[in-house]
Amino acid sequence: MLRGFQPVNEDAPVSHISYFEADAFARWSGHRLPTEFEWETVAAKSLMDGNFANSRVLRLILAKVLTGDVAQLFGDIWEWTCSPYAAYLGFKPNPGVTSEYNGKFMSGQYILRGGSCVTPAGDIRLTYRNFFYPHQRWQFSGIRLGSDA
Repeated sequence: MLRGFQPVNEDAPVSHISYFEADAFARWSGHRLPTEFEWETVAAKSLMDGNFANSRVLRLILAKVLTGDVAQLFGDIWEWTCSPYAAYLGFKPNPGVTSEYNGKFMSGQYILRGGSCVTPAGDIRLTYRNFFYPHQRWQFSGIRLGSDA
């Protein structure tokens, strides 16, 4: 990705896709995108291990199963959820500029979880989240499929 043209790895995660593309693929395949709550519930059972910026790989690698049946949820690629961005309960913005930032720039965006291969490992925690507008294809944004039991 960051080293010019590379051969296509058909086992690599799909990346650089918008929320709309992730949602369309999920529906086409008979699945759906997980909610942020579902993602976090499953991620709580997974090790916070993955391909992060400190590995200096700076590209996606094939995710692996880390604990039981729970696949790698952290690192490599941010995963779209179907949850719109909203502050956590009890959140109060700081006065001044950050209050404007939180209100104006986070409105109308969807949540991604898990970090990516360019996220510093020290930033990762279970509640770490990112947010983008649904029509934008940001680097290292991808998909994790969910389904109803």
